[in-house]
Amino acid sequence: MAAGNAPLIVEFAVVFVGVPALLTTYRLPVPKILLLLAVAGACLTWLLRAPGFDRKVLWNTEGFRRGARGVLRLFAVTAPLLVAGVLVFDPESWLGLARRSPIIWLLVMVLYPLLSVYPQELIYRAFLFHRYRPLLRTEAMLTWASALSFAWMHIIYGNAVALLLSGCGGFLFATTYRRSGSLLLASFQHALYGCLIFTIGLGRHFYRGPAF
Repeated sequence: MAAGNAPLIVEFAVVFVGVPALLTTYRLPVPKILLLLAVAGACLTWLLRAPGFDRKVLWNTEGFRRGARGVLRLFAVTAPLLVAGVLVFDPESWLGLARRSPIIWLLVMVLYPLLSVYPQELIYRAFLFHRYRPLLRTEAMLTWASALSFAWMHIIYGNAVALLLSGCGGFLFATTYRRSGSLLLASFQHALYGCLIFTIGLGRHFYRGPAF
């Protein structure tokens, strides 16, 4: 890596490694969702001003149409595996949120894709891929950096399940974004798996609220 990339290395380390580590010990005076939205807003502002950034990737319905069927086919295979995993290894959590707090579950199904999924994809896919391309010069490096930093962000939940699932998901979403050039498609895929996780009982590993 060239010496001129040193500022990018430091920036990446601070934003994608240091901040999540800090949040494991520092209690924010505001809800984490507000921090997520603020960071996503800053990333979007930078992207809209960045030379060479193709704004089409922020939505790209054509890429969505081309890739949606493949995303759904993969989901049809992997979703039953996740369901089976919960039923076999953690049956007491099965449909936990939906059974205990159906109103909260419904709110999660509606608001999570809008207020959490798209902002996360904006940061960890669109921003990371464009901002750090001079540093991570191959598609494979960008994909792995996106996946691993996305997994590391979930260190704030303090459990291995969140790290493992988000690492696998991060690699999947980054690959989808790279291949389709559609943040909409990556967000759709992220929302599918996220809503499934919150429905079948794995959401307790990603949220620390009274509903769980």
